[in-house]
Amino acid sequence: MKEQEINRYWKKIINTMNDGLTLIGPDGTILMVNHAFERMTGYSADEVLGMPCTMLKCDACESSLKEQSDVWCTLFERGREDMKRCHCHILKKDGGYIPVLKNASVLKDDQGLLIGAVETITDISEISRLDQEVNKLARQLDADGGFQGMIGKSDAMRKVFDVIRKAALSEAPVIIYGESGSGKELVALALHRLGRRKDGPFVQLNCAALNEALLESELFGHVKGAFTGAHRHRIGRFEAAHGGDFFLDEIGDIPMSVQVKLLRVLETGQFEHVGDHQPISADVRIIAATNRDLEELIARKQFREDFYFRINVIPIRLPPLRQRTEDIPLLVNTFIRHLQTRTDKVITGLTRTAMERFMAYHWPGNIRELKSALEYAFVIAEKGLISCEQLPPHLSDRPSKPETSMSATPEAGDSRSLRPRIDSDEKKALIKALRQTNGNQSQAAQLLGVCRVTVWNRMRKYGIDLKRGLESG
Repeated sequence: MKEQEINRYWKKIINTMNDGLTLIGPDGTILMVNHAFERMTGYSADEVLGMPCTMLKCDACESSLKEQSDVWCTLFERGREDMKRCHCHILKKDGGYIPVLKNASVLKDDQGLLIGAVETITDISEISRLDQEVNKLARQLDADGGFQGMIGKSDAMRKVFDVIRKAALSEAPVIIYGESGSGKELVALALHRLGRRKDGPFVQLNCAALNEALLESELFGHVKGAFTGAHRHRIGRFEAAHGGDFFLDEIGDIPMSVQVKLLRVLETGQFEHVGDHQPISADVRIIAATNRDLEELIARKQFREDFYFRINVIPIRLPPLRQRTEDIPLLVNTFIRHLQTRTDKVITGLTRTAMERFMAYHWPGNIRELKSALEYAFVIAEKGLISCEQLPPHLSDRPSKPETSMSATPEAGDSRSLRPRIDSDEKKALIKALRQTNGNQSQAAQLLGVCRVTVWNRMRKYGIDLKRGLESG
Protein backbone atom coordinates (compact mmCIF):
# COMPACT_ATOMS: atom_id res chain seq x y z
CA MET A 1 0.00 0.00 0.00
CA LYS A 2 1.34 3.40 -0.97
CA GLU A 3 1.99 6.14 1.56
CA GLN A 4 -0.71 8.30 -0.02
CA GLU A 5 -3.29 5.54 0.43
CA ILE A 6 -2.26 5.06 4.05
CA ASN A 7 -2.79 8.75 4.72
CA ARG A 8 -6.31 8.46 3.25
CA TYR A 9 -7.29 5.74 5.73
CA TRP A 10 -5.38 6.74 8.87
CA LYS A 11 -8.53 8.01 10.64
CA LYS A 12 -10.26 4.68 10.09
CA ILE A 13 -7.15 2.91 11.32
CA ILE A 14 -6.94 4.78 14.62
CA ASN A 15 -10.69 4.39 15.19
CA THR A 16 -10.26 0.60 15.22
CA MET A 17 -7.95 0.90 18.26
CA ASN A 18 -9.20 -0.28 21.68
CA ASP A 19 -6.98 2.30 23.37
CA GLY A 20 -7.96 5.94 23.46
CA LEU A 21 -5.82 8.27 21.38
CA THR A 22 -5.41 12.04 21.55
CA LEU A 23 -3.33 14.45 19.50
CA ILE A 24 -2.18 17.49 21.51
CA GLY A 25 -0.90 20.71 19.97
CA PRO A 26 2.23 22.50 21.25
CA ASP A 27 -0.01 24.95 23.12
CA GLY A 28 -1.83 22.13 24.93
CA THR A 29 -5.06 22.15 22.92
CA ILE A 30 -6.68 18.89 21.88
CA LEU A 31 -6.47 18.52 18.09
CA MET A 32 -7.92 15.05 17.61
CA VAL A 33 -9.38 12.07 19.53
CA ASN A 34 -10.47 8.62 18.39
CA HIS A 35 -13.67 6.67 19.07
CA ALA A 36 -12.12 4.72 21.97
CA PHE A 37 -11.35 7.99 23.75
CA GLU A 38 -15.00 9.02 23.38
CA ARG A 39 -16.19 5.69 24.82
CA MET A 40 -13.83 5.88 27.81
CA THR A 41 -14.44 9.47 28.81
CA GLY A 42 -18.02 10.05 27.69
CA TYR A 43 -16.93 13.18 25.82
CA SER A 44 -17.67 13.49 22.13
CA ALA A 45 -14.97 14.77 19.78
CA ASP A 46 -16.88 18.02 19.26
CA GLU A 47 -16.84 18.68 23.02
CA VAL A 48 -13.06 18.38 23.41
CA LEU A 49 -11.52 19.60 20.14
CA GLY A 50 -9.87 22.96 20.68
CA MET A 51 -10.11 22.60 24.47
CA PRO A 52 -7.01 22.51 26.71
CA CYS A 53 -5.95 18.97 27.57
CA THR A 54 -5.93 20.02 31.25
CA MET A 55 -9.72 19.67 31.16
CA LEU A 56 -9.13 15.94 31.76
CA LYS A 57 -7.45 16.79 35.08
CA CYS A 58 -4.91 13.97 34.74
CA ASP A 59 -3.15 13.76 38.11
CA ALA A 60 0.13 12.64 36.50
CA CYS A 61 0.10 15.49 33.98
CA GLU A 62 -0.47 18.10 36.68
CA SER A 63 2.91 17.24 38.18
CA SER A 64 4.47 17.93 34.76
CA LEU A 65 2.96 21.37 34.19
CA LYS A 66 5.45 24.23 34.01
CA GLU A 67 4.37 27.58 35.42
CA GLN A 68 7.51 29.60 34.58
CA SER A 69 9.12 28.24 31.44
CA ASP A 70 9.12 28.66 27.70
CA VAL A 71 7.13 25.43 27.49
CA TRP A 72 3.96 24.71 29.41
CA CYS A 73 4.64 20.98 30.01
CA THR A 74 7.82 18.99 30.68
CA LEU A 75 6.85 16.65 27.83
CA PHE A 76 7.74 19.48 25.41
CA GLU A 77 11.07 20.38 26.95
CA ARG A 78 13.83 20.76 24.37
CA GLY A 79 15.88 17.66 23.84
CA ARG A 80 13.36 15.21 25.26
CA GLU A 81 12.75 12.33 22.88
CA ASP A 82 11.71 9.63 25.35
CA MET A 83 8.21 8.28 25.65
CA LYS A 84 6.50 9.08 28.92
CA ARG A 85 4.58 6.21 30.59
CA CYS A 86 2.53 6.45 33.77
CA HIS A 87 -0.48 5.19 35.69
CA CYS A 88 -2.96 7.98 36.33
CA HIS A 89 -6.61 8.96 36.59
CA ILE A 90 -8.48 11.14 34.11
CA LEU A 91 -11.80 12.91 34.53
CA LYS A 92 -14.84 11.60 32.70
CA LYS A 93 -17.75 13.70 31.53
CA ASP A 94 -19.99 12.37 34.35
CA GLY A 95 -17.56 13.68 36.98
CA GLY A 96 -16.01 10.34 37.85
CA TYR A 97 -12.38 9.35 37.39
CA ILE A 98 -11.13 6.36 35.42
CA PRO A 99 -7.78 4.63 36.09
CA VAL A 100 -5.66 4.45 32.94
CA LEU A 101 -2.20 3.58 31.68
CA LYS A 102 -0.94 6.51 29.59
CA ASN A 103 1.82 6.60 26.97
CA ALA A 104 2.82 10.02 25.62
CA SER A 105 5.42 11.08 23.07
CA VAL A 106 6.29 14.30 21.21
CA LEU A 107 5.87 14.66 17.44
CA LYS A 108 8.33 16.51 15.19
CA ASP A 109 8.40 17.27 11.50
CA ASP A 110 11.21 16.43 9.06
CA GLN A 111 13.14 19.55 10.10
CA GLY A 112 12.92 18.56 13.79
CA LEU A 113 10.40 21.23 14.66
CA LEU A 114 7.91 20.40 17.40
CA ILE A 115 4.36 19.96 16.06
CA GLY A 116 2.63 18.40 19.08
CA ALA A 117 2.32 15.22 21.09
CA VAL A 118 0.39 11.97 20.82
CA GLU A 119 -1.05 10.13 23.81
CA THR A 120 -2.64 6.71 24.13
CA ILE A 121 -4.70 5.75 27.18
CA THR A 122 -5.56 2.21 28.25
CA ASP A 123 -8.50 1.64 30.57
CA ILE A 124 -7.23 -0.49 33.50
CA SER A 125 -10.49 -0.53 35.49
CA GLU A 126 -10.89 -4.26 34.86
CA ILE A 127 -7.33 -4.93 36.04
CA SER A 128 -8.08 -3.09 39.27
CA ARG A 129 -11.25 -5.14 39.70
CA LEU A 130 -9.37 -8.40 39.12
CA ASP A 131 -6.78 -7.39 41.71
CA GLN A 132 -9.60 -7.01 44.22
CA GLU A 133 -10.97 -10.40 43.18
CA VAL A 134 -7.58 -12.05 43.76
CA ASN A 135 -7.41 -10.53 47.25
CA LYS A 136 -10.93 -11.72 47.94
CA LEU A 137 -10.13 -15.28 46.83
CA ALA A 138 -7.00 -15.29 48.97
CA ARG A 139 -9.16 -14.52 52.01
CA GLN A 140 -11.58 -17.28 51.07
CA LEU A 141 -8.81 -19.88 50.93
CA ASP A 142 -8.16 -19.22 54.60
CA ALA A 143 -11.57 -20.51 55.58
CA ASP A 144 -12.48 -23.59 53.55
CA GLY A 145 -15.39 -25.94 54.02
CA GLY A 146 -18.93 -25.43 55.26
CA PHE A 147 -21.27 -22.91 53.68
CA GLN A 148 -19.41 -20.31 51.58
CA GLY A 149 -16.34 -20.69 53.83
CA MET A 150 -18.40 -20.64 57.07
CA ILE A 151 -18.28 -23.74 59.23
CA GLY A 152 -21.19 -24.92 61.34
CA LYS A 153 -24.02 -27.44 61.51
CA SER A 154 -25.82 -26.11 64.57
CA ASP A 155 -29.43 -24.96 64.29
CA ALA A 156 -28.30 -21.38 64.94
CA MET A 157 -25.90 -21.40 61.99
CA ARG A 158 -28.33 -23.20 59.69
CA LYS A 159 -30.77 -20.36 60.27
CA VAL A 160 -28.04 -17.83 59.48
CA PHE A 161 -27.17 -19.64 56.25
CA ASP A 162 -30.83 -19.63 55.22
CA VAL A 163 -31.14 -15.87 55.82
CA ILE A 164 -27.93 -15.26 53.83
CA ARG A 165 -29.29 -17.16 50.82
CA LYS A 166 -32.46 -15.08 50.80
CA ALA A 167 -30.81 -11.74 51.59
CA ALA A 168 -28.25 -12.24 48.81
CA LEU A 169 -30.98 -12.02 46.17
CA SER A 170 -32.19 -8.65 47.46
CA GLU A 171 -30.83 -5.23 46.53
CA ALA A 172 -31.76 -3.83 49.96
CA PRO A 173 -29.04 -2.87 52.47
CA VAL A 174 -27.93 -5.66 54.80
CA ILE A 175 -26.42 -5.22 58.26
CA ILE A 176 -24.53 -8.01 60.03
CA TYR A 177 -24.50 -8.01 63.82
CA GLY A 178 -21.91 -10.08 65.63
CA GLU A 179 -19.13 -10.03 68.19
CA SER A 180 -15.53 -9.57 67.16
CA GLY A 181 -14.15 -12.71 65.52
CA SER A 182 -17.54 -14.26 64.79
CA GLY A 183 -17.13 -14.19 60.99
CA LYS A 184 -18.92 -11.05 59.78
CA GLU A 185 -16.58 -10.60 56.80
CA LEU A 186 -17.31 -14.14 55.60
CA VAL A 187 -21.03 -13.38 55.71
CA ALA A 188 -20.46 -10.25 53.62
CA LEU A 189 -18.45 -12.24 51.07
CA ALA A 190 -21.17 -14.89 50.92
CA LEU A 191 -23.81 -12.22 50.27
CA HIS A 192 -21.70 -10.92 47.38
CA ARG A 193 -20.92 -14.30 45.83
CA LEU A 194 -24.55 -15.46 45.98
CA GLY A 195 -26.06 -12.16 44.88
CA ARG A 196 -26.88 -10.56 41.54
CA ARG A 197 -23.75 -8.40 41.76
CA LYS A 198 -21.30 -11.30 42.00
CA ASP A 199 -19.62 -10.27 38.75
CA GLY A 200 -19.11 -6.74 40.03
CA PRO A 201 -16.49 -5.54 42.53
CA PHE A 202 -16.54 -6.35 46.24
CA VAL A 203 -15.04 -3.38 48.08
CA GLN A 204 -14.64 -3.18 51.83
CA LEU A 205 -13.62 -0.58 54.38
CA ASN A 206 -13.06 -0.78 58.14
CA CYS A 207 -14.72 2.39 59.41
CA ALA A 208 -13.01 2.19 62.82
CA ALA A 209 -9.51 2.31 61.37
CA LEU A 210 -9.59 5.94 60.13
CA ASN A 211 -10.26 9.38 61.54
CA GLU A 212 -13.14 11.49 60.23
CA ALA A 213 -11.20 13.29 57.49
CA LEU A 214 -9.49 10.18 56.14
CA LEU A 215 -12.70 8.17 56.32
CA GLU A 216 -14.57 10.72 54.21
CA SER A 217 -11.75 10.71 51.65
CA GLU A 218 -11.70 6.91 51.51
CA LEU A 219 -15.48 6.76 51.05
CA PHE A 220 -15.96 9.48 48.47
CA GLY A 221 -12.49 10.20 47.06
CA HIS A 222 -10.98 13.68 46.76
CA VAL A 223 -9.66 16.11 44.21
CA LYS A 224 -6.19 17.55 44.19
CA GLY A 225 -5.78 20.29 46.80
CA ALA A 226 -8.92 19.34 48.74
CA PHE A 227 -6.84 19.28 51.95
CA THR A 228 -3.23 19.29 53.07
CA GLY A 229 -1.47 16.31 51.54
CA ALA A 230 -3.99 15.84 48.70
CA HIS A 231 -1.37 16.01 45.95
CA ARG A 232 -3.40 14.09 43.38
CA HIS A 233 -6.92 12.96 42.60
CA ARG A 234 -8.10 9.85 44.42
CA ILE A 235 -11.04 7.59 43.61
CA GLY A 236 -13.16 6.72 46.64
CA ARG A 237 -14.46 3.30 47.63
CA PHE A 238 -18.01 4.12 46.50
CA GLU A 239 -16.76 4.88 43.01
CA ALA A 240 -14.63 1.72 42.99
CA ALA A 241 -17.64 -0.37 44.09
CA HIS A 242 -19.90 0.84 41.25
CA GLY A 243 -21.95 -2.10 40.01
CA GLY A 244 -21.01 -4.26 43.00
CA ASP A 245 -21.19 -4.50 46.79
CA PHE A 246 -19.62 -2.16 49.35
CA PHE A 247 -18.88 -3.73 52.76
CA LEU A 248 -18.69 -1.17 55.57
CA ASP A 249 -17.24 -2.95 58.58
CA GLU A 250 -17.58 -1.47 62.10
CA ILE A 251 -20.25 0.96 60.92
CA GLY A 252 -21.08 1.82 64.52
CA ASP A 253 -17.83 3.80 64.68
CA ILE A 254 -18.70 6.18 61.84
CA PRO A 255 -18.81 9.84 62.99
CA MET A 256 -22.20 11.56 62.91
CA SER A 257 -21.11 14.01 60.21
CA VAL A 258 -20.15 11.16 57.86
CA GLN A 259 -23.41 9.34 58.65
CA VAL A 260 -25.30 12.31 57.18
CA LYS A 261 -23.39 12.02 53.90
CA LEU A 262 -23.79 8.25 53.78
CA LEU A 263 -27.53 8.66 54.32
CA ARG A 264 -27.68 10.93 51.29
CA VAL A 265 -25.83 8.38 49.15
CA LEU A 266 -28.24 5.65 50.22
CA GLU A 267 -31.26 7.81 49.43
CA THR A 268 -30.11 9.45 46.18
CA GLY A 269 -27.33 7.20 44.88
CA GLN A 270 -25.09 10.27 44.45
CA PHE A 271 -22.09 11.80 46.21
CA GLU A 272 -19.31 14.33 45.61
CA HIS A 273 -15.55 14.06 45.86
CA VAL A 274 -14.11 15.87 48.86
CA GLY A 275 -13.26 19.36 47.64
CA ASP A 276 -15.62 19.23 44.64
CA HIS A 277 -19.32 19.86 43.97
CA GLN A 278 -19.80 17.71 40.88
CA PRO A 279 -22.37 14.99 41.73
CA ILE A 280 -21.34 11.43 40.88
CA SER A 281 -23.73 8.49 40.64
CA ALA A 282 -22.90 5.17 42.27
CA ASP A 283 -24.87 1.95 41.80
CA VAL A 284 -23.82 0.13 44.96
CA ARG A 285 -25.46 -2.32 47.37
CA ILE A 286 -24.44 -1.59 50.97
CA ILE A 287 -23.47 -4.39 53.35
CA ALA A 288 -22.69 -3.13 56.85
CA ALA A 289 -21.41 -4.87 59.97
CA THR A 290 -20.96 -3.96 63.61
CA ASN A 291 -20.17 -5.50 66.98
CA ARG A 292 -21.85 -2.62 68.81
CA ASP A 293 -25.40 -2.05 70.01
CA LEU A 294 -26.65 0.59 67.58
CA GLU A 295 -29.85 1.17 69.55
CA GLU A 296 -27.79 2.02 72.62
CA LEU A 297 -25.67 4.38 70.52
CA ILE A 298 -28.86 6.08 69.30
CA ALA A 299 -30.02 6.54 72.88
CA ARG A 300 -26.65 8.16 73.68
CA LYS A 301 -26.97 10.45 70.63
CA GLN A 302 -23.93 8.83 69.00
CA PHE A 303 -25.75 7.30 66.04
CA ARG A 304 -28.41 8.82 63.79
CA GLU A 305 -31.82 7.20 64.02
CA ASP A 306 -32.70 7.91 60.37
CA PHE A 307 -29.41 6.36 59.23
CA TYR A 308 -30.11 3.30 61.40
CA PHE A 309 -33.51 2.75 59.76
CA ARG A 310 -31.91 3.10 56.33
CA ILE A 311 -29.22 0.44 56.87
CA ASN A 312 -31.18 -1.89 59.15
CA VAL A 313 -33.40 -3.21 56.36
CA ILE A 314 -32.20 -6.84 56.42
CA PRO A 315 -30.45 -7.64 59.73
CA ILE A 316 -28.38 -10.82 60.06
CA ARG A 317 -27.32 -11.76 63.59
CA LEU A 318 -24.31 -14.04 64.01
CA PRO A 319 -24.38 -16.09 67.21
CA PRO A 320 -21.20 -16.02 69.33
CA LEU A 321 -19.29 -19.28 69.52
CA ARG A 322 -20.41 -19.88 73.13
CA GLN A 323 -24.00 -20.14 71.87
CA ARG A 324 -23.15 -22.88 69.37
CA THR A 325 -20.67 -25.07 71.22
CA GLU A 326 -21.83 -28.10 69.21
CA ASP A 327 -19.89 -26.61 66.28
CA ILE A 328 -16.58 -26.52 68.17
CA PRO A 329 -15.45 -30.10 67.30
CA LEU A 330 -16.20 -29.45 63.63
CA LEU A 331 -14.27 -26.16 63.72
CA VAL A 332 -11.33 -27.80 65.48
CA ASN A 333 -11.09 -30.65 62.97
CA THR A 334 -11.37 -28.26 60.00
CA PHE A 335 -8.69 -25.89 61.29
CA ILE A 336 -6.36 -28.77 62.17
CA ARG A 337 -6.63 -30.15 58.63
CA HIS A 338 -5.89 -26.71 57.29
CA LEU A 339 -2.89 -26.22 59.59
CA GLN A 340 -1.49 -29.62 58.59
CA THR A 341 -1.18 -28.42 54.99
CA ARG A 342 1.11 -25.59 56.16
CA THR A 343 3.47 -27.66 58.34
CA ASP A 344 5.25 -31.02 58.26
CA LYS A 345 3.81 -32.06 61.63
CA VAL A 346 1.35 -34.92 61.92
CA ILE A 347 -1.21 -33.60 64.40
CA THR A 348 -4.33 -35.77 64.52
CA GLY A 349 -6.57 -33.83 66.92
CA LEU A 350 -7.14 -32.98 70.59
CA THR A 351 -7.10 -35.26 73.59
CA ARG A 352 -10.44 -35.74 75.32
CA THR A 353 -9.43 -33.43 78.16
CA ALA A 354 -8.21 -30.75 75.76
CA MET A 355 -11.51 -30.91 73.86
CA GLU A 356 -13.36 -30.53 77.16
CA ARG A 357 -11.39 -27.36 77.78
CA PHE A 358 -12.42 -26.08 74.38
CA MET A 359 -16.08 -26.94 75.01
CA ALA A 360 -16.13 -25.33 78.48
CA TYR A 361 -14.28 -22.13 77.57
CA HIS A 362 -16.44 -19.06 76.81
CA TRP A 363 -14.39 -17.84 73.77
CA PRO A 364 -14.71 -14.05 74.02
CA GLY A 365 -12.73 -13.79 70.76
CA ASN A 366 -15.00 -16.34 69.08
CA ILE A 367 -13.75 -18.28 66.02
CA ARG A 368 -10.73 -16.03 65.57
CA GLU A 369 -9.57 -16.86 69.11
CA LEU A 370 -10.20 -20.58 68.62
CA LYS A 371 -8.12 -20.59 65.46
CA SER A 372 -5.31 -18.70 67.20
CA ALA A 373 -5.36 -21.21 70.06
CA LEU A 374 -4.90 -24.08 67.60
CA GLU A 375 -2.09 -22.26 65.79
CA TYR A 376 -0.33 -21.82 69.15
CA ALA A 377 -0.79 -25.53 69.93
CA PHE A 378 0.62 -26.51 66.53
CA VAL A 379 3.82 -24.63 67.37
CA ILE A 380 4.18 -26.31 70.78
CA ALA A 381 3.04 -29.83 69.94
CA GLU A 382 5.33 -32.31 68.15
CA LYS A 383 2.91 -34.93 66.82
CA GLY A 384 -0.18 -36.94 67.63
CA LEU A 385 -2.90 -35.45 69.82
CA ILE A 386 -2.74 -31.95 71.31
CA SER A 387 -2.88 -32.12 75.10
CA CYS A 388 -3.96 -29.51 77.65
CA GLU A 389 -0.32 -28.65 78.40
CA GLN A 390 0.17 -27.60 74.78
CA LEU A 391 -2.74 -25.14 74.74
CA PRO A 392 -2.30 -21.38 75.31
CA PRO A 393 -1.82 -20.48 79.02
CA HIS A 394 -5.35 -19.12 79.47
CA LEU A 395 -6.66 -22.55 78.42
CA SER A 396 -4.00 -24.90 79.79
CA ASP A 397 -4.18 -23.42 83.31
CA ARG A 398 -7.96 -23.90 83.62
CA PRO A 399 -9.77 -26.93 85.10
CA SER A 400 -11.50 -29.09 82.52
CA LYS A 401 -14.96 -27.93 83.53
CA PRO A 402 -14.56 -24.62 85.36
CA GLU A 403 -17.33 -23.63 87.70
CA THR A 404 -17.25 -20.14 86.24
CA SER A 405 -17.90 -21.32 82.70
CA MET A 406 -21.68 -21.38 83.07
CA SER A 407 -21.93 -18.07 84.88
CA ALA A 408 -19.55 -16.49 82.42
CA THR A 409 -21.70 -17.69 79.52
CA PRO A 410 -25.33 -17.50 80.60
CA GLU A 411 -26.39 -17.61 76.96
CA ALA A 412 -25.27 -21.24 76.75
CA GLY A 413 -26.55 -22.26 80.18
CA ASP A 414 -29.44 -21.24 82.39
CA SER A 415 -30.38 -18.26 80.19
CA ARG A 416 -32.47 -20.62 78.04
CA SER A 417 -34.84 -21.20 80.92
CA LEU A 418 -34.79 -17.52 81.91
CA ARG A 419 -35.46 -16.18 78.41
CA PRO A 420 -39.26 -16.76 78.39
CA ARG A 421 -39.68 -14.98 81.73
CA ILE A 422 -37.48 -12.09 80.58
CA ASP A 423 -39.52 -11.74 77.39
CA SER A 424 -42.80 -11.80 79.34
CA ASP A 425 -41.66 -9.06 81.74
CA GLU A 426 -40.31 -6.99 78.81
CA LYS A 427 -43.61 -7.27 76.96
CA LYS A 428 -45.66 -6.30 80.01
CA ALA A 429 -43.47 -3.27 80.67
CA LEU A 430 -43.79 -2.17 77.06
CA ILE A 431 -47.58 -2.47 77.02
CA LYS A 432 -47.82 -0.56 80.30
CA ALA A 433 -45.63 2.27 78.98
CA LEU A 434 -47.63 2.52 75.73
CA ARG A 435 -50.89 2.68 77.66
CA GLN A 436 -49.59 5.42 79.93
CA THR A 437 -48.53 7.49 76.91
CA ASN A 438 -51.59 6.73 74.77
CA GLY A 439 -49.40 4.90 72.26
CA ASN A 440 -46.74 7.61 71.91
CA GLN A 441 -43.59 5.61 71.18
CA SER A 442 -41.14 8.43 71.97
CA GLN A 443 -42.71 9.05 75.39
CA ALA A 444 -42.89 5.30 76.06
CA ALA A 445 -39.17 5.07 75.27
CA GLN A 446 -38.45 7.78 77.86
CA LEU A 447 -40.44 5.90 80.50
CA LEU A 448 -38.58 2.67 79.76
CA GLY A 449 -35.18 4.38 79.56
CA VAL A 450 -34.52 3.20 76.00
CA CYS A 451 -34.57 4.83 72.56
CA ARG A 452 -37.61 4.97 70.25
CA VAL A 453 -36.00 2.42 67.91
CA THR A 454 -35.92 -0.13 70.75
CA VAL A 455 -39.63 0.44 71.42
CA TRP A 456 -40.38 -0.02 67.72
CA ASN A 457 -38.32 -3.25 67.57
CA ARG A 458 -40.02 -4.68 70.68
CA MET A 459 -43.46 -3.86 69.29
CA ARG A 460 -42.57 -5.77 66.16
CA LYS A 461 -41.07 -8.62 68.22
CA TYR A 462 -44.21 -9.10 70.32
CA GLY A 463 -46.72 -8.38 67.55
CA ILE A 464 -48.12 -5.20 69.13
CA ASP A 465 -50.18 -3.15 66.66
CA LEU A 466 -51.46 0.18 67.94
CA LYS A 467 -54.16 0.27 65.25
CA ARG A 468 -55.74 -2.89 66.67
CA GLY A 469 -55.40 -1.69 70.23
CA LEU A 470 -53.10 -2.88 73.00
CA GLU A 471 -53.62 -6.40 74.20
CA SER A 472 -53.74 -7.04 77.92
CA GLY A 473 -50.48 -7.73 79.61
